[in-house]
Amino acid sequence: MSKPHIIAVPFPAQGHVMPLMEFSQCLAHQDFKVTFVNTEHIHKQVMNALADESHIRNDHIHLVSIPDGLEPGEGRNGPAMLFEATQAVMHKNLEELIEKINKGEDERISCLIADDSCGWALEVARKMKIARVVAFWPSAAATLVLNLSIPKLIHEGIINNDGTVLKYQMVQLGPKMPTIKSTNFVWACTGNSSTQKILFQFMEGTNKNVKLVDRLVCNSAYELEPAAFALEPQILPIGPLLASRRLGNSAGSLWPPDSTCLKWLDEQPPCSVIYVAFGSTTIFYQTQFQELALALELSNRPFLWVVRPDICDNPLYPEGYQDRLGSRGLMVSWAPQQKVLAHPSIACFISHCGWNSTMEGISNGIPFLCWPYFADQFIDESYICDVWKVGLRFDKNESGIITRGEIKNKVEKLLDDEDFRARALKLKEMAMTNVNEGGQSNKIFKSFIEWIKS
Repeated sequence: MSKPHIIAVPFPAQGHVMPLMEFSQCLAHQDFKVTFVNTEHIHKQVMNALADESHIRNDHIHLVSIPDGLEPGEGRNGPAMLFEATQAVMHKNLEELIEKINKGEDERISCLIADDSCGWALEVARKMKIARVVAFWPSAAATLVLNLSIPKLIHEGIINNDGTVLKYQMVQLGPKMPTIKSTNFVWACTGNSSTQKILFQFMEGTNKNVKLVDRLVCNSAYELEPAAFALEPQILPIGPLLASRRLGNSAGSLWPPDSTCLKWLDEQPPCSVIYVAFGSTTIFYQTQFQELALALELSNRPFLWVVRPDICDNPLYPEGYQDRLGSRGLMVSWAPQQKVLAHPSIACFISHCGWNSTMEGISNGIPFLCWPYFADQFIDESYICDVWKVGLRFDKNESGIITRGEIKNKVEKLLDDEDFRARALKLKEMAMTNVNEGGQSNKIFKSFIEWIKS
């Protein structure tokens, strides 16, 4: 009998590709065949980053690509351009791919799993009468609850019909939910009104997408967000999705990781290293970049700092910086983050609070210093600081800068208080219990497998 064949479609961005790839690898371990569909641009980056792609091939995962509708030179960093392009052309390209696959003997697609942001892919699945259609939500359940609350926010006069914030206030969608400033709503913190409108339409679209699917799965755990899951019980938690759970390597990174940093970590004392990483899209102005560099120097602690080549227009370190640091600080362009956070030398994580980073940090019992940039990162910061109490937020000065003094003080405050580490270790235990045999995420995953096979 042929294996059930799943087609997986992520939204074309790092924070979406990696968790769906991890989910696909979990499915491949259950003897499913998976065709993983990236855009051509993302596919090329993933293949370049995979020095050894055998662990993908052996897992019955077939990596394929379709065009995203943008020209090679067009910028893909802006969410607005990506949303418009993917909506315009990718549905037709996906249809053609599915038709081609379905012509093969014993190859027919029996299930489509698409990022909930890819409504066009879910519509294709319905149009082509694919038997099982699943939306995958890679972020916190609370972020999806916010999207689903848009009609209520409009009704209460907090936002208008295009997402513009009318009332500047703290919003809590339910008891024990994260509290967030209305100006920090996912679509409202872009600083650009046309991008905001496109993002808002996109977020509203996720509400319609939920109605197109048979199942809605989420990279979270019930005990991490009980209030969110109580408000929207159709969201099924199957996380945290981590490569370490499979004793495997994570795949789907868009940059080759510099694994030499693991040897450097081996040489550092336990719980001594500040790990600094801001994900794949955070951009710094030169002034802020230098303040952070000087703060890390002033901390007198060892640090590992991920400095992407595009993190700053021209990332210039303060004069004589690397000479003064010697071997105390290590800068790399990209790191194998799950392995770094699992390393015993890590003391804390200065993070942009993307959901993948948040899940990886809490799953390793690491306290946070929060530096959110945009989108859902402010909700994640509220979980970390206000709900779970495993981290601290930075305060900006009147010029909008997080100063070296503020960074140094918060590092000391976090690391001098044992309670942060103790709470982080409890949260780790809670997260891991969910994915272990008998845990709630584990049970939901097993039931999901049975449903696809039925």
